[in-house]
Amino acid sequence: MAQISIIGTGNMGRAISAVAAKGNNGVEMLGKDDLDKPVTGDIVVLAVPYPAVDPVLAQRSGQFDNRIVVDITNPLNFETFDSLTVPADSSAAAEIAAKLPRSRVLKAFNTTFAGTLSEGAVGPLTTTVLIAGDDADAKAALVGVVTAAGLKAIDVGSLHRAREMEAIGFLQISLAANEKVPWTGGFGIVN
Repeated sequence: MAQISIIGTGNMGRAISAVAAKGNNGVEMLGKDDLDKPVTGDIVVLAVPYPAVDPVLAQRSGQFDNRIVVDITNPLNFETFDSLTVPADSSAAAEIAAKLPRSRVLKAFNTTFAGTLSEGAVGPLTTTVLIAGDDADAKAALVGVVTAAGLKAIDVGSLHRAREMEAIGFLQISLAANEKVPWTGGFGIVN
């Protein structure tokens, strides 16, 4: 079992908290009013919108050292929903990793909606969480959290794959925002 710190108390933070708790992991949720509470988890989930990442990193300077940090963000332009806001050869996860050199940064949960995490299903399929990162032990720890909750997890490769994951997340959010698919829907993987 792992100790998970979730920074962010919105829908995704609550859904990831429920997933972690279902697998008998310890969970602490830290919101905007909890700046006096230090991060204690071995795994820290950044469950905040991408524009909030830099302020969170600044407010909690040094608290991510020697921890697994999970970036769930989709760095899209929330005004137009028409583009990602990071360079084409980068990703939000890569930018976060550069700012946290003493952390093991993973990309995960950004290709699922809160509803599919909570339900554990996308239509008739079990919800699958894609995970990218450069540290095999960190990925294995997160896979353990996800699968202990009855969900599927796929290691998609190095952190470089985060760019493609963010494109999938962007497409899914754009479709839902334009009412082409429901916020309770999403992409499923059959294996």
